[in-house]
Amino acid sequence: MFEKNDLDAHRQYGNGERMTLIRRLVAEGLGTAFLLAIVIGSGIMAERLADGNAAIALLANAISTGTGLVALILMFGTVSGAHFNPVVTLSEAWQGNIRSSEALPYIGVQIFGAFAGAAGAHLMFGEPLFFASEHVRTGAAQWWSEFIATFGLLGVIIGCSRSRPALTPFAVAAYITAAYWFTSSTSFSNPAVTLARSATNTFVGIRPIDAPAFIIAQLLGAAAATWIFCWLYPAPPRAATVGGTVAPSDFSRHAN
Repeated sequence: MFEKNDLDAHRQYGNGERMTLIRRLVAEGLGTAFLLAIVIGSGIMAERLADGNAAIALLANAISTGTGLVALILMFGTVSGAHFNPVVTLSEAWQGNIRSSEALPYIGVQIFGAFAGAAGAHLMFGEPLFFASEHVRTGAAQWWSEFIATFGLLGVIIGCSRSRPALTPFAVAAYITAAYWFTSSTSFSNPAVTLARSATNTFVGIRPIDAPAFIIAQLLGAAAATWIFCWLYPAPPRAATVGGTVAPSDFSRHAN
């Protein structure tokens, strides 16, 4: 039987765990909302200022998204891990970096935050709160692009977090900025983002009917990347301290 002090300590521990999870979920929701506000808001501004020049609009949208992403990861990374993306959360759960029971709440607040961010962007520019996109994004080339874009994103996250963790925010943002340009889909790489962008009939939108195929490609890309990059970059032993930079070979003896 527990003594009274033991019971009190157990309750305090449980309350602390719940509060910690609540903070993490709030951080994920806020971060995802700001991410969508940046993506959609900069897309609207870019389209209005580019005077029909799609290349200039895409460049402005990509730069804004990349720079904003660095700030958001640095802001929320130490609280929630700054996933802002259901496939990142699923990958982290697969690797054992978060509890499996936390994955669904994470994904729920990411999706909620994404739609909140879309609504916030629309309000800033005097657009309807939500309006279904008519932007056609479909076909094998775009589905393959989403697979590649998501595969690369998870590769950057896993590789950098296990080798150069301090540089991960900058590497992720740089990759996303590049992927806007080297993929025909402009690199959604995020199911929550994809769903929210189906509710904006602006430069960055995607037709709701096209969203499921994008999400399937993203899930497949994330699964393939998690399997391959976890093999390429073996996880350090539990007791190891990794700071700044470490070569994967330092932990090779623990890979078997």
